[in-house]
Amino acid sequence: MSSSVASPTARPRGLTPDWWSDPKVWRTEILAGLVVALALVPEAISFSIIAGVDPAIGLFASFTMAVTTAIVGGRRAMISAATGAVALVIAPVNREHGLGYLVATVILAGVLQIILGALGVAKLMRFIPRSVMVGFVNALAILVFMAQVPEMRNVPWAVYPLIAAGLALMVLLPKITTVIPAPLVSIVVLTVITVAAGIAVPNVGDKGALPSSLPAPGLPDVPFTMDTLTTIAPYAFAMALVGLMESLMTAKLVDDITDTRSDKTRESIGQGIANIVTGFFGGMGGCAVIGQTMINVKVSGARTRLSTFLAGSFLMVLCIVFGPIVSDIPMAALVAVMIMVSFTTFDWHSIAPRTLKRMPAGEIAVMVITVAVVVGTHNLAIGVVVGSVTAMIVFARRVAHLAEVTAVTDPDGSAVVYRVTGELFFASSNDLVGQFDYAGDPRKVVIDLSAAHIWDASSVAALDAITYKYSQRGKSVEITGLNDPSAHLHGKLSGELAAGH
Repeated sequence: MSSSVASPTARPRGLTPDWWSDPKVWRTEILAGLVVALALVPEAISFSIIAGVDPAIGLFASFTMAVTTAIVGGRRAMISAATGAVALVIAPVNREHGLGYLVATVILAGVLQIILGALGVAKLMRFIPRSVMVGFVNALAILVFMAQVPEMRNVPWAVYPLIAAGLALMVLLPKITTVIPAPLVSIVVLTVITVAAGIAVPNVGDKGALPSSLPAPGLPDVPFTMDTLTTIAPYAFAMALVGLMESLMTAKLVDDITDTRSDKTRESIGQGIANIVTGFFGGMGGCAVIGQTMINVKVSGARTRLSTFLAGSFLMVLCIVFGPIVSDIPMAALVAVMIMVSFTTFDWHSIAPRTLKRMPAGEIAVMVITVAVVVGTHNLAIGVVVGSVTAMIVFARRVAHLAEVTAVTDPDGSAVVYRVTGELFFASSNDLVGQFDYAGDPRKVVIDLSAAHIWDASSVAALDAITYKYSQRGKSVEITGLNDPSAHLHGKLSGELAAGH
């Protein structure tokens, strides 16, 4: 895993320090921001519906989240906006207590994210194994595709050839030119076709009304009492954790795609600041939105904060200034873009027969479990947690069998030396006690740990239990070969754990 702290000299791959003077970079970033903004509109509206709020609230959240994280976030080119995971967490607050409490929850969640970020929660990313990361990416691709399925059900037949045409454009156009992002061309062409030919298919306007003015800042309409705090705190904490998990995992994914490192602590704090700003502007909050991030980074080739800032800015311009035009964009065009994102995001190499034959069964199980939980719960954070716990169990079981005990008895039979090899921790030390011949061994027993390492109190307790079992039979035990950390832990805990008696 990459470090959670960015190198001071790290910069986006392929960009020079004076990239701002390169017209090609500006063109890429501007067009990428425009494509992302177009893709954000229907999803923000859909997430608003999930949260039970007016579509404008989701659009405002996407605007403020993107613009704010472009400035204070730690991962260049990553898109933050209203998301389904956050919408699911805060929906009960709006349903049971009203919009004022939802906004207050978003603000408190932002405060908690800043606190968690300052406490170093981003460092936990190093404990997420590769198999979980691969499962996360594949589950993400599946969820992105599944989110498009409702848009292809019970629709006019013309939707299907439009989707096919959009996919064909995005596959073929890059072979001719990459000057303009293929998704943008696809959206424009399909919109012109449907409007000019008068083809009646679902469009963005069918999702809900677009806002006609910028959001105004203000305080949430709730009583500032302890009762309010206790009401919103559980939801705010859940939102903070889900938002950070998705954002940090997405940042790691972008790190891998761009071969650069990002400051995960800054990203955590930046997410908190963005949610606070979003709350004060009446938005529903959010976090990193993975599908649009993939459009920005992988499909459009954006690498700087400019694309993120412009995505949020263009979103409001499109809604307020060009609302009627945006409303005419056929959903088929955006569905085609998201299907392409799903296809390019999925790690096809991870499920190739050749890869599966070489991969340890435990690693495959972790990947499959991560995918299954994410797809089953529609919650990336839960899937990552379950996958990581499963990986730890698989690792513990594997390492537990690496601790070996061999015995050598002196020729005169006066002593026996047990040589322990491997890592001693709760999983391996549980079997340690049963590998000694307490009744048959001579009066002097030496346990040589020069090829072992003591990691936890369970191992010290096991050694104490072994010593006690021998002492009950009038035999002495000498423990030798401890390295410094093991000797320190053994000396600190031995005799204090009441092991075996």
